[in-house]
Amino acid sequence: MNAYDEYMRGIVKPMREELVQNGFTELTTAEEVQETMDSLKGTALIVINSVCGCAAGLARPAVREALSASAEKPDHLLTVFAGQDKEATAMMRDFFPEVPPSSPSIAVWRDGSLANFIPREEIENTDMEQIKDHLTGVLEQVCKK
Repeated sequence: MNAYDEYMRGIVKPMREELVQNGFTELTTAEEVQETMDSLKGTALIVINSVCGCAAGLARPAVREALSASAEKPDHLLTVFAGQDKEATAMMRDFFPEVPPSSPSIAVWRDGSLANFIPREEIENTDMEQIKDHLTGVLEQVCKK
């Protein structure tokens, strides 16, 4: 690992931990993504994390708040980190080819297919409360047992 990679690893560590500490499984390799998605049953909330300000100030807080607010919870919480775990992120994006690559972004998965996708464009110029409310509604519809 070169000095730049080591430096960036230190910078993004708290950004990774923010989701992991809230119950997310971080997938860091393409193999982990493939194995997880191939065996996934039920619903999943998938966050494509990022170092940008809209991930820190909007996406991650909105995800945490929506999970707290929603009466319906996904069966799985998954995350990959764009720009850091490139192969894992590319593999995850292969599971929803119908949407252009976007980070940060939030996907809701149900029974083997994409049920909802919130791209960066709907995150970066939106109030955190609006994102939280939208995601809460999506979780309550998609994750209903």
